[in-house]
Amino acid sequence: MTSFKISKKTSSNPRSFNTRIAYLIAVVIMILFGLASRKFSSFLPLFIAQNAGDMLWAMMVYFGFRFLLVRKSLLTAIWLSFLFCFGIEFSQLYQAVWINQIRGTLLGALILGKGFLTVDLIRYTAGIITATILDKVMLRFTKNGA
Repeated sequence: MTSFKISKKTSSNPRSFNTRIAYLIAVVIMILFGLASRKFSSFLPLFIAQNAGDMLWAMMVYFGFRFLLVRKSLLTAIWLSFLFCFGIEFSQLYQAVWINQIRGTLLGALILGKGFLTVDLIRYTAGIITATILDKVMLRFTKNGA
């Protein structure tokens, strides 16, 4: 009987599931756009080539938190995104051999970066703000049933 109550409380509703899928799709799109912005940077205007990757990475982090914490507020996702992105950036001030070996791998470089840049904090802020605006627009759009 107790297990029935627990499973009943933890069951998710379809709207929550659809919202979670939408955030997962947003994460995948941000990853694809981010990788494309690095691979095809020579075809992009210089400003976009220099800034898009970090901005898209921060947007991916934001949508990732929204995916994981679908029932939490936008503000929670914003704060966690800032903490995570800024934390990763400030961690680049730490240059021990073991973490630099991780940063030397493709995946390590994509996640942890390589060196601290103050401008990255601005790029992350722009990405999180942009993702939040897109999120609010999409939430309003889907709430109205359009």
